[in-house]
Amino acid sequence: MNKKTKESLILATALILFGAILFGGVMMSLGFDFKKLSTIKYKTNTHNIGNQFKNISIISNTANITLIPSESEEGVITCYEQKNITHSVDIKDDTLTIKVNDTRKWYEHIGVSFENSKITVSIPAGEYGKLNIKSYTGKVNVSADFKFESVDISQSTGDIVNCSSASGNMNISTTTGDIVMDNISANDVNVKVSTGKINLTNINCNNLTSKGTTGNFDLENVIATGKMKIERNTGNISFTKCDASEIRLKTTTGDVKGSLLSGKMFSTKTSTGKVDVPKTFDGGKCEISTSTGNIKVTIE
Repeated sequence: MNKKTKESLILATALILFGAILFGGVMMSLGFDFKKLSTIKYKTNTHNIGNQFKNISIISNTANITLIPSESEEGVITCYEQKNITHSVDIKDDTLTIKVNDTRKWYEHIGVSFENSKITVSIPAGEYGKLNIKSYTGKVNVSADFKFESVDISQSTGDIVNCSSASGNMNISTTTGDIVMDNISANDVNVKVSTGKINLTNINCNNLTSKGTTGNFDLENVIATGKMKIERNTGNISFTKCDASEIRLKTTTGDVKGSLLSGKMFSTKTSTGKVDVPKTFDGGKCEISTSTGNIKVTIE
């Protein structure tokens, strides 16, 4: 290493140390509150909506969406949002519609933000018609205080927690993120995630179907009177005190382990792994397959 190279490395190291000290000093003066570094400003808009609607439709880009019961008989929508990315609230044809309005100029897309927009829907607990939520980036959380005729929630990136029930079908999907569903009843339940975990607890439904690419699938007290079909490419499938008249569990790389509430006619397949299932010859079909992993099932 020649003298010029050494001098350049020393100078670069000194500049890095100076930058780190300067940044630390700035953050100390801000109380280490990264939100104060944001160049994008937020504001809170409140919409009083009453209760004259049946269906709910929400379309957003990057907001966290929460449905909670209100303390009164009137509904309130609270939007914590960017200045030029607001949400319109309208009631028409018996449907409460919340829709994003992005009015930014091209140069306003450049900025730094350490916050997320938030949409909080506070409405009376009870039964409603259709619930449709479509978001691209953000979390979705629906309280157990609601029951809908149908539920459709889809987004690209973010977690979904749904504790509401449906008299009809329920479709929950995210590309990247986790899905949690607890204490619900529905007709057909379809859960889909490309990369992320799925956790279902205390579910009663007719048919349960799920497809996923990467991530574990955990079920507890999940009862399907019809079929249960779960497919994963990479990830474990585990279940506790679950049952269905017909079951098909498939994963390419991962273990399949759990307990069922009734006997089944088992059909298993694994390329690399051990198989341990009860030797029963009555009940519905139970097909379990994995390429790389173990299979173990017990009957409660």
